[in-house]
Amino acid sequence: MPIATYDAYIFDLDGTVYLGDALLPQAGETIQRLRQLGKKTLFLSNNPTQSRAVYAEKLTRLGLTTPVADVINSSYVMVDFLQRRLPHARLFVVGEESLCAELAAAGFTLTDKAAEVDAVIASFDRTFDYRKLQIAFDAIRAGARFFATNADRYCPVPGGGEPDAAAMIAAIEACTNTTVEAVVGKPSRYMAEAILALAGVPAERCLMTGDRWETDVLMGLEAGMAAALTLTGATTLADLATADIAPTYVIEHLGELVE
Repeated sequence: MPIATYDAYIFDLDGTVYLGDALLPQAGETIQRLRQLGKKTLFLSNNPTQSRAVYAEKLTRLGLTTPVADVINSSYVMVDFLQRRLPHARLFVVGEESLCAELAAAGFTLTDKAAEVDAVIASFDRTFDYRKLQIAFDAIRAGARFFATNADRYCPVPGGGEPDAAAMIAAIEACTNTTVEAVVGKPSRYMAEAILALAGVPAERCLMTGDRWETDVLMGLEAGMAAALTLTGATTLADLATADIAPTYVIEHLGELVE
């Protein structure tokens, strides 16, 4: 299928649409052109450190007017995941304020008393410390379940990257000898189901575009979507040469979607 003939275009954010506080080359023009062509443009992020509203506001500030309803991130999917399985659970969150606020607003009780915890939630946490590790350790050893928002190894930022949720998950797994029970972000089916429900068209009419083969591309392909890998972020051609899967398309930048 020609690259510009899908009905819905789903974009990762960090490393795909923008890096830091700047749009990546041709990202803005491409997304605007797809909108002019009547295509649905949706945004998907594993990063739980900001709410959907903040991501929508950032896109709008960068020149891509975007409603909150067109953005999904891993914290949103985590709320849905827990509401379906552990409604009103008591949680200990290894995560930042945005994720904690979303979980509290959804009716979950947040506690740092290990004996009270029903589930430990691991996430991207730049405030991670030994105290949090100790509470997670005690809670899981006392029988708490263990879930995570995402398992990215690092988050791209201008000039490099920041250690992401994989580091928090690994620390908790190592000391508890317990494997995380479910990771709800990309490439999980939970994230794929959420974005396909939002797209409202069959998976084969969607193109997932991102900068990571092991999350963006893998999720898209496993869900039945086409997948484009952009070389503007975490993955290089050398990385792709050793990958276990092949994207439908490999592009230098988003402009190739409409060229």
